[in-house]
Amino acid sequence: MLKPFMYKDRIEAGCDEAGRGCLAGPVVAAAVILPKNFRNPMLNDSKLVSEKHRKELRAIIEKHAIAWSVGVVDNHVIDKINILKASIAGMHIAIDKLKIKPDVLLIDGNRFYKYKNIPHHCIIKGDGKYMPIAAASIIAKTYRDDLMQALHTEFPNYEWKNNKGYPTKKHREAIRKYGSTDYHRKSFRLLQESGNLQ
Repeated sequence: MLKPFMYKDRIEAGCDEAGRGCLAGPVVAAAVILPKNFRNPMLNDSKLVSEKHRKELRAIIEKHAIAWSVGVVDNHVIDKINILKASIAGMHIAIDKLKIKPDVLLIDGNRFYKYKNIPHHCIIKGDGKYMPIAAASIIAKTYRDDLMQALHTEFPNYEWKNNKGYPTKKHREAIRKYGSTDYHRKSFRLLQESGNLQ
């Protein structure tokens, strides 16, 4: 059972990202402030929720959240600063865009760079422990999936509509056959046996 909050009397924003382990596309982060009385039995870590339920949850979260926002960091920036820094930068962008300033940040994972003067807590597997982080994981995942769906129409050979840029066998076979695109992360090992593909 997910906890609805860490502090009952403080405005908490849950933060999470999607797409860290992908070979292509951006990393997408989200920040969500939920009402303290928000409950939904479907809400969980986005990886444990079906695509259909993720879409339903996104609509519910967008409707009922006190505030929510998304931050996108593209593959070129990922290549320049590395995926960890890009993921945290995405969270900072999302927090920046919140229409209400939170008192505390609940961060999924074990690393974060301080955002302004707002205290934060890093929580390993936080998207399976706290509702605001789970809500952020749903928003980040669904927004990123939509972006990859759009990029698929530009480069259908890579099956991004199905693999969302993750390193599946079909995705790697397409990279071997067609080379990399402008959306691929060149700092990642795109082909397992031959190192980076330039």
